[in-house]
Amino acid sequence: MNRRDWLRAAPAGLGLLWFTRQARAGAQVEEPLADSVRTALSSAIANSAPPVPEFTDMEPRLAYLRWLGAMSRRLKRKQAEWLERKEFLQTVWYESRRAGLDSGLVLGLVQVESNFRKYAVSGVGARGYMQVMPFWTRLIGDGDASKLFHMQTNLRFGCVILRHYIDRERGDLFLALGRYNGSRGKPQYPNAVLGAAKFWDFHDLPPAERMPDPARPADRQPAGPN
Repeated sequence: MNRRDWLRAAPAGLGLLWFTRQARAGAQVEEPLADSVRTALSSAIANSAPPVPEFTDMEPRLAYLRWLGAMSRRLKRKQAEWLERKEFLQTVWYESRRAGLDSGLVLGLVQVESNFRKYAVSGVGARGYMQVMPFWTRLIGDGDASKLFHMQTNLRFGCVILRHYIDRERGDLFLALGRYNGSRGKPQYPNAVLGAAKFWDFHDLPPAERMPDPARPADRQPAGPN
């Protein structure tokens, strides 16, 4: 069994309680970037358009709304205000897909890194929901590290950086997560993130198993005999 399969088979929450206090002990390490990589990463974080989901078909829209409802219920203990949860989850959904990441993985990483605290700062200076190191704003942004406390900016940087590490590690999520935390090759951080991600996993039910929607004519039950 390789390391990725071992992590995937690990019980939900493995290492999470042990690692909670140490999750922000490490952080991304500044490394030289090739000009082509720097340009690509700068382009990936440049567009600041608001993450408003747009759908051309009804079914993808309904699938998104089911995901939003399920995640909102799970997040309520951390973010009590509905509008705050909606904006945060909408942004996670948008930025994770934009970077080609699973939204459950991103939520698990946020849980471990900041416990959903927007203004979290680690002992080494990592900031915000995804604990992004300020040097990234100099390497691929405009140099203003204060923007890492802006929700979408932080999630955009975090998702783009994680995608970069996954690509650099040729798809090895174990090594990519370790690199994100500055603990490459050690199991505690990947275990913690993947354990947390299982709580945020979402599998939409097939149409036949969904609760009927009385607002949709096709889902209305036929009236019984008078």
